[in-house]
Amino acid sequence: MAKKEKKSINEMSFLDHLEDLRWHLIRICAGIMIVAVLAFTFSRFIFDDIIFAPLKMSFPTYEFLCNMGRLIGVETSFCNDEIPMILQSRTMAGQFSADIWTAILAGFIISFPYTIYQLWKFVSPGLHDNERKHSRGFIIICSLLFFLGALFGYYIITPLSINFLANYSISGAVKNNVDISSYIGLVRSSVLASGLIFELPIVIYFLTKIGLVTPEILRKYRKFALVIVLILSAVITPPDIASQVIVAIPILILYQASIYISKMVIKKQNIETQELRK
Repeated sequence: MAKKEKKSINEMSFLDHLEDLRWHLIRICAGIMIVAVLAFTFSRFIFDDIIFAPLKMSFPTYEFLCNMGRLIGVETSFCNDEIPMILQSRTMAGQFSADIWTAILAGFIISFPYTIYQLWKFVSPGLHDNERKHSRGFIIICSLLFFLGALFGYYIITPLSINFLANYSISGAVKNNVDISSYIGLVRSSVLASGLIFELPIVIYFLTKIGLVTPEILRKYRKFALVIVLILSAVITPPDIASQVIVAIPILILYQASIYISKMVIKKQNIETQELRK
């Protein structure tokens, strides 16, 4: 029996596209689960040396901020002997659930380039040859931005949040006995939110390609974007000015980079349009 040939993009029906998307999503889930299983086998290392590392005052961020405080003669909680917080598990399956979901999270983060690759494989057949040619570095750039954002969330937002919330006190009668799910939720949201926020230039690139965004629009609403960035910084960081500024700076840099990217896309589209008219 002859092997069934794969249909071209122009011959595929709507159901064919759904079937193709389904297989790409299955591959994505399979990749995440394979990495998650490997992460589960090294869960002790992941928890002790990565997840719980910001609970130790030897964490690099604390040491850096402590040294900076001493340099300018300011006393800070970053120089304390320990974080005034105790982790606890209040449910029978608390630690097991934390282990499972942390493994899945690790699977998603580590396999992110493969996830982007599968999504690109689904989208790329619908692009022109020159568009595919100029988008070869998409997977690398997208993955690099995500990992930079995740590292920013882990080394900046997470320790700032933990230090502030652990040292915040309404009364000496209240002790910080934090459930493990709450702690891991803070780490997870900080890392994932930062990783996704750092994808802003990629999002602007595609929105510009389809005509929904222009450099003029981005410049016009720059002031509104600044307000949104400050609100977003206040949401994902402790309510102190220093932490909000630290988070807002890279986001504003990404927004400015997005304006430049949008400008380059429009310029390239104008050049291609002029060449077609000749």
